[in-house]
Amino acid sequence: MVRPRAGLRRLTVDRHIPAGGMPQGLKLALAAEIFAGYITARRLMLRHDIRDVVLVMRPPGAPPAANGREPEEAMLVARRLGYAVTRTLRKLPTDSRCLVQALVLSRLLSVRGIDSTLVIGARSGPEFAAHAWVEYAGEPVLSPAGFDESRLVEL
Repeated sequence: MVRPRAGLRRLTVDRHIPAGGMPQGLKLALAAEIFAGYITARRLMLRHDIRDVVLVMRPPGAPPAANGREPEEAMLVARRLGYAVTRTLRKLPTDSRCLVQALVLSRLLSVRGIDSTLVIGARSGPEFAAHAWVEYAGEPVLSPAGFDESRLVEL
């Protein structure tokens, strides 16, 4: 079993972002947090079962569920973070496939006290295909890309 790292620093990403968008300093700090999550996920995936990776990516001792937020506000934060993860990882010359995105987003949500479910779906049709996404309160935060009826596992 792998042990989670303590002392994760998190940014406040909420619905009170100014009209001009997020300040540049916060964008850079969030991108750094996403990249650090990416590095952690990739290293863990090399040596551990996906269930263990998910446990480590969601550190224990995270703030209480949704950190006192209303469900609508938590969903808004989850969607904004999902957008940020997708956009940031796509710009990097790295493996930014769905499983890595889902793991990084799970980490960001967890350290902000937002419960989420990482879902993996698969189809065996003419060619095998699989996809991973994240849900909050049963609603997708990252796109299920047509695999929502092909759920294989929820973590």
